[in-house]
Amino acid sequence: MDQTDSHAAGRPSAWDGRYLSGRGVMPMGKIVPAREVDVGPQKLKGILNVPVDAKGLVIFAHGSGSSRLSPRNMRVAEELQSRGLATLLLDLLTPREAADRRNVFDVVLLAGRLVGATSWAEAQPELQGLAIGYFGASTGAAAALVAAAKPGNHVAAVVSRGGRPDVAEPMLMHVRSPVLLLAGSRDGEVVELNRRALKALRGTKEIVIVPGAGHLFEEPGAMEQVMQHALRWFLTYLPRD
Repeated sequence: MDQTDSHAAGRPSAWDGRYLSGRGVMPMGKIVPAREVDVGPQKLKGILNVPVDAKGLVIFAHGSGSSRLSPRNMRVAEELQSRGLATLLLDLLTPREAADRRNVFDVVLLAGRLVGATSWAEAQPELQGLAIGYFGASTGAAAALVAAAKPGNHVAAVVSRGGRPDVAEPMLMHVRSPVLLLAGSRDGEVVELNRRALKALRGTKEIVIVPGAGHLFEEPGAMEQVMQHALRWFLTYLPRD
């Protein structure tokens, strides 16, 4: 069932606190060392972590001015790993391409790279059979939504943190993956853009407005709520029976 609006402080979920506390029904994932990988023909730089008995794979698409080493995304990735989800933190551009700022905001180019990374992941023996989700931030969230709308690209779930879904607006009606939109209540313009995107999405969808949070979710407790809701979404839609 579609959920059209859920405020982090206003509508408690049966999942709230379950995974961050470690007291829930999902066992803690066994953490294994991350390794550097080269993804696709462009040999894009990535960091892959695959817990034992992984329940799914989340590919991260960072925003402008960031990289696979984004502290915020690495923090989310570590939490997902600890709950049994594999993660791929990925640069969607080569260093030379990233030096041209036009490429950083070229959502079609970034989405194409994300589709390529998905195909790469599906071909890796250690990732065989894992459902794939996207976690996108800022412009990376727009790229994730465009990639999810591509025919034949099998994406089981998308989480957008502080995203710019308006950049992907023409493609939103074609997204069939369940989409969770996260925005900070103090990030007024982005909140409105996400509310508009929610109306355009046709599949399973939800928006969570994190109280007191700005665009980067730097306020005390804000990233914890991001991690909680991302875990809830991915653990709902990625594991396969």
